[in-house]
Amino acid sequence: MDTPLLIAGLGNPGSQYAKNRHNAGFIVVDELHAHHKFGPWKAKFDGLLSEGSLGGRKTYLLKPQTFMNLSGDCIAPALRFYKLPLEALVVVHDEIDLSAGKLKVKTGGGDAGQNGLRSITAALGPDYRRVRLGIGHPGDKDRVTGHVLQNFSKDDIGWLKPLVDAMVEAAPMLAKDDDAGFMSKVALLTAPPKPPKEPKKPKEPKKDTE
Repeated sequence: MDTPLLIAGLGNPGSQYAKNRHNAGFIVVDELHAHHKFGPWKAKFDGLLSEGSLGGRKTYLLKPQTFMNLSGDCIAPALRFYKLPLEALVVVHDEIDLSAGKLKVKTGGGDAGQNGLRSITAALGPDYRRVRLGIGHPGDKDRVTGHVLQNFSKDDIGWLKPLVDAMVEAAPMLAKDDDAGFMSKVALLTAPPKPPKEPKKPKEPKKDTE
């Protein structure tokens, strides 16, 4: 791939938000940074930027420091500075409309009330790739803000860590624009182990009826 990739994780800056469900995008991008070939974070575009390589493709990681509802104010200038087409943008974000622990990748569509996506779409249009990390819905729209701004619970960590680890391992497929392959590999890596097969019972010898 000659065109570089820009992977932006969504979240809110500041240590008080670091473990929030709304910061799932930051969490994933931090793990990509830690496990693949990326340079140090540098302050740029009202965000933190790191340059490196993913699956042999030049890749930029970006964490907006503008707060979630102004994510587009960081991501749009970065995309324009590097003269990247919209299809080279991958946004990693939390998704309340997916069950906790589920993952989907899609291109385009609405923002489903996700303020980070709303800001990016307003600045660039909707036709970018989204990696949607399900955090579940609290069941009542009035509880959504509290839900996303709460820290991941101990129960959440049980599915979050294996899922993020799988995303990091499968990430080179994103760099190859193989979204279906990425989702399949993550599903395979996070599938529960199959129960062991019960040993076959030995056949009883035939009785001699003569």
